[in-house]
Amino acid sequence: MSGSLNKVLLIGNLGRDPELKTTPSGQNVARFSVATTETWKNQSGEKQSKTEWHNIVVWGKQAEIAEKYLRKGKQVMIEGRIQYREYTDQAGVKKTACDIRCDNFVMLGRAEEGGSRDSSSYGSRTTGGGSQDFEDRGAPSPAGGGFPDDDIPF
Repeated sequence: MSGSLNKVLLIGNLGRDPELKTTPSGQNVARFSVATTETWKNQSGEKQSKTEWHNIVVWGKQAEIAEKYLRKGKQVMIEGRIQYREYTDQAGVKKTACDIRCDNFVMLGRAEEGGSRDSSSYGSRTTGGGSQDFEDRGAPSPAGGGFPDDDIPF
């Protein structure tokens, strides 16, 4: 294979409500975490589990939709790519963080389970170029697109 691929597909639960910010250039960005849990039985037959936490970054209109509809505890499918960034902490130490740059997300579960402020649009799939509403309930249409990394204010 002559090319390369950076693709992530996660199904998990939100660890916190999305936090929406606007960059100095006017682009919306939302950040939230998603937990994925793996379970297995050890050699003694005891159930074991391990939870991994993933930092999710969503841009543009999708960020607004995420902030409006996604809630802590709700199940979501995230499709995107791994992205690393460097920053300097308050003590002046240079650090590296790993984020999942979300290209698409699908809200999973039932609307009756709560979690969205307006469940009339629950069940929508947002993508970088439009919206596919599985329940035909008129979900808002996102206008995604790429943004330069230097627009990230944090």
